[in-house]
Amino acid sequence: MKTAARMKPVLFVTGHAPPDRVGAFAALHAREGIELALFGGRLQHGTGSTSDPPLQVPHRRVHQHELFKLAASGEYRAVVLSTGGRMALPAAWAGARRAGVPVILWASLWAHPRTPAHVLSYPLLRHCYRTADAVVTYGPHVSAYVRARGAHNVHVAPQSVDNDFWRDPGVATPQDAQWAAQTAKDPAARRWPQQATFVLMFGGRAVREKGVGVLFEAWRASGLRAPAAALVLVGVGSCPPWIPAGGAVQLAAEGVVCLEPVSAMQMRNFYAASDVVVLPSIPTRSFREPWGLVVNEAMNRGLPVIVSDAVGAAAGGLVRNEGNGLVVPAKDPLALAGAIRRLAADPALRERLGQAGANDVRAYNYAAWAGGFSAALASVGVSRGGC
Repeated sequence: MKTAARMKPVLFVTGHAPPDRVGAFAALHAREGIELALFGGRLQHGTGSTSDPPLQVPHRRVHQHELFKLAASGEYRAVVLSTGGRMALPAAWAGARRAGVPVILWASLWAHPRTPAHVLSYPLLRHCYRTADAVVTYGPHVSAYVRARGAHNVHVAPQSVDNDFWRDPGVATPQDAQWAAQTAKDPAARRWPQQATFVLMFGGRAVREKGVGVLFEAWRASGLRAPAAALVLVGVGSCPPWIPAGGAVQLAAEGVVCLEPVSAMQMRNFYAASDVVVLPSIPTRSFREPWGLVVNEAMNRGLPVIVSDAVGAAAGGLVRNEGNGLVVPAKDPLALAGAIRRLAADPALRERLGQAGANDVRAYNYAAWAGGFSAALASVGVSRGGC
């Protein structure tokens, strides 16, 4: 391929550049040279906000209908497409085909949603799996799903976070003077259960598929209570849905603390003060957890995790049952309660699982994520050979 053609950027079409993806995009840009086309839409990330990419990553904000013209412009050597956006995917796909450049599909589903709108979209998405020049997935669970639907030339870009940030030991814990000084200004810090000797933490959005209702049931069934133990739910809000009978007052007596979304720095502090992180996601008609980045974050802190088998990080191989965490059946509060009790009673097991997770998650980094896309680009002859 001619040098001029190889040096054209890759158009990367996606809805958002959330904070936990910015470093990944920067790593891919350093290897391959990309331009982001951000079309907005629903944000699934728990950060709750978007962030512009770093200045070294060219980007533009576009309307979905503008993507055909952009992809067809001839200014790009390949087009990477996420599966989001009702108009974005077909528009950018058609534009790339008009330009005669490879189409790389970035796939995240490992079970197609069953809502009426998604049922109608299934034939189009299956056609995309079968005809894309390459497919990049979050992990082997998604790879198996797309291959079963006709995808070929499939590559994995493992889900990753900023490992250095989440591993940074220079953070405050609720016992530190620095944290105590902040409590007058920080409502979340004031509500942290400082007397608890066992803290189980959940971090995520207040949506049904995160399994918060199952977690409430499991906590009650576990028999753990304040002040010796606490369940802290970060990001669900002060009055989340699915509060069981008895309401917020009863939950407080049982050691349950519900917090609003917090900054990444605060989240890191909360991990540092926790003993176990739980992600009990459940499958619904509209969603199955593609991954669960809180797992990566917790493992970087050396924390053991409890997840359901509906969490992509378990199906995709990062969480290994009894190896670096515990995996329980989704929608099973009694199984979840048993896992919680087990880790609460066994500090040595927590230490062993946490250390293993901290080692395993190192491989899930931005360089590996970018490498997956580079491999896909190389497979269709348009990688610029970045390192």
